[in-house]
Amino acid sequence: MSVGVSVAADGVRPSIAGRRVEMLVRAVVRAEGVRHALISVAFVRPAAIARINRTYLGRRGRTDVIAFALGSGPADAAFAVGDIYICPDVARRNARAWGVPIRQELARLVVHGVLHVLGHDHPDGDARVDSPMWRRQERLVRRFATAAAGTAAGAA
Repeated sequence: MSVGVSVAADGVRPSIAGRRVEMLVRAVVRAEGVRHALISVAFVRPAAIARINRTYLGRRGRTDVIAFALGSGPADAAFAVGDIYICPDVARRNARAWGVPIRQELARLVVHGVLHVLGHDHPDGDARVDSPMWRRQERLVRRFATAAAGTAAGAA
């Protein structure tokens, strides 16, 4: 198994350590049975996530996570490549609204992004929380996020 993970912070300080993000990415890739992967995770400012959202998805406004699968194979392919963008400011707002710790919410977004990179998808709107992807995400968060949330972040 070969999994390359790159974690970067674009002028933000996420509340989760880069090495914990790497651990989460590797754990999800392994749990999904993917043997080889190259995945980057970038923590970005609100303006950057809004620009990515508009430019590549045609949607207006800020969001918490955007993921791009760069490969062309099916979800069970032996090799996955992708980029994940997470906005800690939006994640912080969502964590407060849902009454969860910020580290848990950031871990959830990492898991969510990795699942998208691996080919999973969900419907838009309220139906997403009943989707197979969302249920898988929550099982993986319960399984791996406790270890990932254990360390406060410095530079990712």
